[in-house]
Amino acid sequence: MSRRRLGATPVDGERCHFSVWAPEQARVELRILGESHPKTLARDDLGYHQAVFEGVPPGTRYFYRLTDGAERPDPASRYQPEGVHDASEVVDLDYAWTDQGWTGYPISSYVIYELHVGTFSSEGTFDAVVGYLDRLRELGITVIEIMPVAQFPGSRNWGYDGVFPFAVQASYGGPRGLQRLVDACHRCGLAVVLDVVYNHLGPEGNILGDYGPYFTDVYRTPWGAAINFDGPESEGVRRFFIENALQWIADFHIDGLRLDAVHAILDRSARPFLEELAAEVHALGEVLGRRVALMAESDLNDPRLVRGAALGGYDLDSMWCDDLHHATHVLLTGETSGYYLDFGLVEHLALAWERGMTYAGEYSRYRRRRHGRPMANLERHQIVVSVQNHDQIGNRMLGERLGALVDFESEKLAAGILLMSPFVPLVFMGQEYGETAPFLYFVSHGDPELSEAVREGRRDEFRSFDWKGEVPDPQSEEVFQRSVLNHELRFHGHHAVVHELYRELLALRRRFPAYGMDDTTCFEGRKVLLTQRDRRVWMVFHFGKERIPLVVPLPKGRWVKAFDSSEAKWRGPGSELPETLDSKGEAELSLPGRSFAVYRREKLPDQGEA
Repeated sequence: MSRRRLGATPVDGERCHFSVWAPEQARVELRILGESHPKTLARDDLGYHQAVFEGVPPGTRYFYRLTDGAERPDPASRYQPEGVHDASEVVDLDYAWTDQGWTGYPISSYVIYELHVGTFSSEGTFDAVVGYLDRLRELGITVIEIMPVAQFPGSRNWGYDGVFPFAVQASYGGPRGLQRLVDACHRCGLAVVLDVVYNHLGPEGNILGDYGPYFTDVYRTPWGAAINFDGPESEGVRRFFIENALQWIADFHIDGLRLDAVHAILDRSARPFLEELAAEVHALGEVLGRRVALMAESDLNDPRLVRGAALGGYDLDSMWCDDLHHATHVLLTGETSGYYLDFGLVEHLALAWERGMTYAGEYSRYRRRRHGRPMANLERHQIVVSVQNHDQIGNRMLGERLGALVDFESEKLAAGILLMSPFVPLVFMGQEYGETAPFLYFVSHGDPELSEAVREGRRDEFRSFDWKGEVPDPQSEEVFQRSVLNHELRFHGHHAVVHELYRELLALRRRFPAYGMDDTTCFEGRKVLLTQRDRRVWMVFHFGKERIPLVVPLPKGRWVKAFDSSEAKWRGPGSELPETLDSKGEAELSLPGRSFAVYRREKLPDQGEA
């Protein structure tokens, strides 16, 4: 492992080391605001321009002046206090950490809470998040996942339009604010995963191409030219993004990185970028004595992402899979347009439950080709699932959360599917109490033509869905404000019930085996899924809308009810499920509509305690 510190790094007191990769620039000069004469950096054979200068303390604002006289911010800037078009600022990332002894969690202990800093609170800052950490920990959350914080244009953005990967968004509180938040998380026992974007940069303020061949026309992504991970001069590009990942681990004590849309990281090299990234990040974790995880978002259903390098994989720690979300969503909402075309049967959910994905090589009607690859020999904690997340809510035209689309019993049923699943669960902010605010798509670009292009792009995106109405204007501040959470809801009405339901289900998950192998059965015509885990836990999920009688197979022994969503304490219609089931091989049940129940095995037949 070798670290090449890019950007401006204070050395001691008034001295600062500058390093920028600009292989196509014959000369790069440092222009400090307020000084009349620029300082020249020395260029090496690999295209790195470097120098140490006196009299440059933290807080100094600067630009780089390129060969043609153009002035640009530092591509590895740590701070852009005035936004993406203005000067970079020297920052000392040394921080008085209080998390000594913190080593993080294994992936198998992850219960993830995804949040967007700007809409999580009315303040929209890192510091404002701190006040909610104890509640999340008490709920049963072990990890917060922060949506991207790399500096983006303006103050309103999901974060995937970042153009300075090393700089922490100024409007959220900058680098110090992020460090304070991570330190506070570790103090209360929460790990932190940061969402990073290595497949593209945003369109406004993107200056990387002025410094070198960061992009290639050999491949195309949904956002335009791909990042150059395998072409000429790609070593410097790979080093840039690997150094970025190492910064988050070393300087911000981040416990893991969620890699956005890795299917758009296009790389045909013998040792792909993702494999090299995993090796370097894991090596740094070993040096620091901390568990550090890499989680990949991908729509490929490809287990090679999490297979070891010796087996031809990339050695990432886990991967998102959306199939459980899609299967659950269609069963509860009936929506079948767009990518939901491939779902609609209880069998689709049963497949996702058994193997992590519905499509593992089968034909996809939506894609009109086979999709996925079998997940043989992988651990279930290598798969992250959700029933709501920023994409699946925010990429709806009106940003509706699941609770706005289905009734209360269905909302509880979705919680059961997520939290009782044999995979790593991800909860999207506000989901734990049934937040009613939408999560809309929003930006604050400074270029009117770009803003209009974004509006048109959103309209085009929804043409394959059957959604009606006007597309909210992403540029509008009102759209952003509508997406801000109202945490006070959790104290009132059915929201308080949802909050307590999440707390109890997460406690149940801790008591029972979370990742055992499940034996599933589905009754397609009755819309019922049964699953048994490690001969100790038996669960029934009913997606039909009306109460039904049903005789189901149930392994012999005594089973004690541990949870029933239809009970009055959960504002259900009332339960007729018995507290204990003494099974001789089957059980006769009365299942309310849109309900689920969990039983634990108390005794094996003729063998005493299980």
